Amino acid sequence: MMRRRQWLQAAAGALAWPGAWAQSAPEGAPEGAASIVVARFGAQPAPGAVRKVFAAGPPAGVLVAALAPGKLLGWPITLGDEARALLGPGLRALPHLGRLSGRGSTMPLERLLQLQPDLVVDAGTADATYVSGVRRVSEQTGLPTLLVQGRIAEHAAQLREVGRLLGVAARGEQLAAMADDALALAARVRAAVAPAQRPRVYFGRGTDGQGLETGLEGSINVELIDFCGGRNVAAAAGRGSLARVSLEQVLAWDPEVIVTQDPGFARRALADPLWRDVAAVRARRVHCAPLLPFGWLDGPPGVNRLIGVRWLVQHLYPGHTLLAGLPPWAEAVRQFYQAFYGCTLTPAQSHGLLGESV
Repeated sequence: MMRRRQWLQAAAGALAWPGAWAQSAPEGAPEGAASIVVARFGAQPAPGAVRKVFAAGPPAGVLVAALAPGKLLGWPITLGDEARALLGPGLRALPHLGRLSGRGSTMPLERLLQLQPDLVVDAGTADATYVSGVRRVSEQTGLPTLLVQGRIAEHAAQLREVGRLLGVAARGEQLAAMADDALALAARVRAAVAPAQRPRVYFGRGTDGQGLETGLEGSINVELIDFCGGRNVAAAAGRGSLARVSLEQVLAWDPEVIVTQDPGFARRALADPLWRDVAAVRARRVHCAPLLPFGWLDGPPGVNRLIGVRWLVQHLYPGHTLLAGLPPWAEAVRQFYQAFYGCTLTPAQSHGLLGESV
């Protein structure tokens, strides 16, 4: 969440533009319900009038794809054949359009206008920069835009509220119920395990096989660690987002568990003599989560991470009684891919995902 001063600046800027508002509950929401909508700009369409949606960034792309696959105009990120194979037919065929938010826009506003979306949606960490960017798009194009919060704890509310705003409230409720189950599992773990007893975890990011990029305290990219009852060792380096670290720093932090989405790094950490003194390596607790069609832990930091909650809990607390009574893991993965991506996993695809999930 933003600091109070940043929030006031952002809200003031939003309210200065006609048709914009921040943090109010949408029509149809339960009375007194908190909203995850940070800002709206322009004349917002009625839910039933939303036919075409442009997703401004990767988290918004996954969100809209899950909620209203028939309304998403295209992907803000490039998806390879392996990723598209794990999507339903409609989503698999969508073109790559480019992004408006994040690390550099690749969508010209002229092209955006040609697409004639009924709504532009963005999702993520809603700081003053994001609010300013969303406002600027609406001012320059005249298109209605919507910005919603995107932290892991907000995903159930995000699915419900954006589902209502896109005219797919029933689907939003269905997916939000699955999100509620994942979030409740993480909450039970945090309640059952005292902070001092939680395992020290290092998240080795990147695709270069080095694993020396990670997230500092407060980073949305690694927030699942603390959310699922671990302790992010990189928090010792202070607050921030992503950072490059050294092997010497990792050795000093001495994590008990290493997680990654880079199979090359997972193999290297277990085989490289330079990593052998890390407690996680000695205990063979180096785990690689699947990355397709979207990362289970990050990449992007969106609702795709909901399947990663149980995956991470299982690897942080193997055999814990809190895992008793949960649906079989293979069935949970199958249900998630069907519900969120419209993909009926083949036995080979299921085996590939579960085999990769080590």
